[in-house]
Amino acid sequence: MSTYTIHPIVMGSKVFDKGMMTYQYDYGTSYTIPIYCWYIEGGDKRILIDTGEMHPVISDDREQAIGGRIYTFEEGLARHGLKGEDIDVVIHTHLHSDHCENDYKCSNAVFYIHEKELETISNPHPLDYRYVEDFIFEIREANQIEVVTGDQELFPGISVMHTPAHTPGGMTVFIDTARGKTAITGFCVIRENFEPPIQIRAMEMEVIPPGTNINSYDSYNMMLKVRDMADYIIPLHEPEFAAVDSI
Repeated sequence: MSTYTIHPIVMGSKVFDKGMMTYQYDYGTSYTIPIYCWYIEGGDKRILIDTGEMHPVISDDREQAIGGRIYTFEEGLARHGLKGEDIDVVIHTHLHSDHCENDYKCSNAVFYIHEKELETISNPHPLDYRYVEDFIFEIREANQIEVVTGDQELFPGISVMHTPAHTPGGMTVFIDTARGKTAITGFCVIRENFEPPIQIRAMEMEVIPPGTNINSYDSYNMMLKVRDMADYIIPLHEPEFAAVDSI
């Protein structure tokens, strides 16, 4: 069985109300999240999970807030001796713009995207302004998209599960690592969502759903399912990985 190393690369950031991450909790608190691209090393293919922002804001205050450096797509890949055209595979957790703005630079990659995410980006609900269809124009025109229709193993030791918590076609990626089965969540959360403070646990809630979700009850249950399936969890926007070279 293949065992992989996950390299977190910060390729953007957002500053907003913390409640965008933690449903019904901690509203009114300013919070900075890193936006990651994850390079998966260990198999015979060069794999990325998401591609980050095209023009990330790089500033001292944002880097201090997340505890690590912010890179452009080119700078981030260069740390691992790579360029966009070297990437063989991109797996998308979802298609909100901050997760797919650099897709067109991966001109030789196959993109694994859930069918419901492709449907949604072409006809998004008015409440979800985060979809910008232009960012997948080039890869769709070049027939680079492999449509995912169900839970499946994509490569030995790498599988995806449909987890429509944050978006209709969100996919959690499970990767075999030295820590065991590691889950990169297909929904936008931080560590606190999986490890709530005592005042939340006192209300008999085991997890906090994503602050932006399509169904809070379903999202809660999906988080429990991911938690129980994984040996180690990587919440998609957790700042603790901003200064980490590998997992």
